[in-house]
Amino acid sequence: MKVGITGHRGLSTHVEAQVRVLLTAYVMAHDPADLVGASCIADGPDSWFAETVLKHGGRLEVVVPAAEYRQGLPDWHHPVYDQLIALAADIHHTGMTESTSEAHQAGSEILVGLVDELVAVWDGKPARGYGGTADVVAYAERTGVPVRVLWPEGASR
Repeated sequence: MKVGITGHRGLSTHVEAQVRVLLTAYVMAHDPADLVGASCIADGPDSWFAETVLKHGGRLEVVVPAAEYRQGLPDWHHPVYDQLIALAADIHHTGMTESTSEAHQAGSEILVGLVDELVAVWDGKPARGYGGTADVVAYAERTGVPVRVLWPEGASR
């Protein structure tokens, strides 16, 4: 089964701990021999999911939204990004250069097109900007890809 991830970045330490528990439980419910995680490996749920899939013995596919995507991520996340992309079984590119909202949405659309199910670490609220989690969920729903929302009870962004 190929599973994609989308989710809110910049979560508090408390919410991060809860989300990591939810992601681990989700991943552990799958046979590692059949599990492929697809992620853009941004800081937050994207990378937490990718790390969990690999730790469980699954494979990782990475979608790179733009040639300049890594530079747009926080400096502290670069070592994690570099490690995860090095461990990827396959890497997909949009062909875009600038790391814009449009590139992020294009990357997410490629990701949704690759997967059997999309996991969304999502509070259910509208996106704060184009290409946000709500936009990715809406795209998955429009294209018939099942969405599994994982959000801690009572948590907020």
